[in-house]
Amino acid sequence: MMYMHYCKRCHRIFMLNGHKMICPKCADPLTELQISYLDYVDLDMAQREAYKDACADEQQLNKLKTTYRMYKYSKWYKELQSQNTANLPLTTLLASKAQRNVVEMQHSASTINSDFPL
Repeated sequence: MMYMHYCKRCHRIFMLNGHKMICPKCADPLTELQISYLDYVDLDMAQREAYKDACADEQQLNKLKTTYRMYKYSKWYKELQSQNTANLPLTTLLASKAQRNVVEMQHSASTINSDFPL
């Protein structure tokens, strides 16, 4: 299923498959929105822009967001929590792991490029 998410850092609304927690663009935590995919695609461009601007306001975002709770019963969540010795919020923990992976991939790419110059 398609779910609507908002990234504060990118100031962007994403239509993503599933209940995602990490922004695919910047790897920061996402906020899942209450609006359905079908309701969102029915909005015209001006309404979408107004909705995005409403998401930028913290008070309005609190009214527009929803919380997906079922992930707490999944195996990956339980394994992640067992590694969470600092008791960080889930989205913060996932975002830091995602950002570390991006840095590692960039480092690997630069190493490969230096080993094989064009």
